[in-house]
Amino acid sequence: MRPQHLVLAIACLAAFIVSGRAATAQEQRAPVSQCQAIAQTLPKATFASFSGAQPVTPAVSEGEDVKFTFLGHSTFEIDTPAGIIIATDYNGWYRPAALPDVVTMNKAHTTHFTLTPEPGIKHVLHGWSDVPGEAAKIDLVVGDAHIRNIATDIRFSYGLGGSQQNGNSIFVFEIAGLCIGHLGHLHYELTDTHYTEIGRLDVVMVPVDGGLTMGADSMSRVIKRLRSSLILPMHRRGPPVNAFVAMFGKDFDVAYAPDDSITVSMRTLPKKPLIYVMKGVQ
Repeated sequence: MRPQHLVLAIACLAAFIVSGRAATAQEQRAPVSQCQAIAQTLPKATFASFSGAQPVTPAVSEGEDVKFTFLGHSTFEIDTPAGIIIATDYNGWYRPAALPDVVTMNKAHTTHFTLTPEPGIKHVLHGWSDVPGEAAKIDLVVGDAHIRNIATDIRFSYGLGGSQQNGNSIFVFEIAGLCIGHLGHLHYELTDTHYTEIGRLDVVMVPVDGGLTMGADSMSRVIKRLRSSLILPMHRRGPPVNAFVAMFGKDFDVAYAPDDSITVSMRTLPKKPLIYVMKGVQ
């Protein structure tokens, strides 16, 4: 082989390897958030666009109903149409009847996480990083659910003062067209960047204790900005719930449920924002 032919062959081989790696990277590209894409009208929001990408997408299910069951404190069981079971702020005390496929956790207090979950749980998602100051990065698809997180800061507990950067995570679940958010142990009002990262939320689970997280006035401002159709209070009962509800006017409906669960879909979401207080939170 002549030298010039050899050089050409090497160049072609290198180009083939690089293009192959690029194709593989595209095939493995992170899931695309429909809740962010739909929220492109948010102020100051900028969303990237990838051409030719092959993003991971949730499995398509024939059903469209998503069931929420309040288990206690800030733990909800979310049942997807395809049968995936998710437990939020999982601490091992409040458990779904069946072993969950996915559990999400926050590290603000021991009531929001456990370091010894059942071995059979396939996906244990920590809302914090083991590297101080770094943000946890979660973006995966499990069955028909796309799960991602948005890191926020938290105050140090027990009167130590100061704050822990990226110590909490808001988890977003995209299921059957619904954009679902769990605010975790939220300590500070959200920034424009946070709202951009969250995108649209149809259903939001919100802590209403009024002290350990945020006061009722601050938390109500967050909820009004999110403009969710269904608001599910959590993380305290009695007077704190009433103080939170009192922050909303005629633009919101309020219902006190006789049981601890609700089933919704894109078609059955309330037309007017509804604060739905489940049994056990009242």
